Amino acid sequence: MEILPFLLGISVFFFFAAIAFFFWSVNNGQYDDLESPAHKILFDDDDELIPDDIKSTVANDQKNTVKSNSKTSPEER
Repeated sequence: MEILPFLLGISVFFFFAAIAFFFWSVNNGQYDDLESPAHKILFDDDDELIPDDIKSTVANDQKNTVKSNSKTSPEER
């Protein structure tokens, strides 16, 4: 029973800390735009992250693959 006041004090502290964090997040605009982050994942902007030398290598490989596949006739496949 000696621990009860300690646990009660800690729970009250966490309660007020949670309320303070909630009001902080509301005041800083964390809940202003809830839909844009869900749509941002659909945009393809990974090209900025790929180095130019790798882009050219991949593009050349893809062109060579398309050319080699287009030379064969459907009967040969």
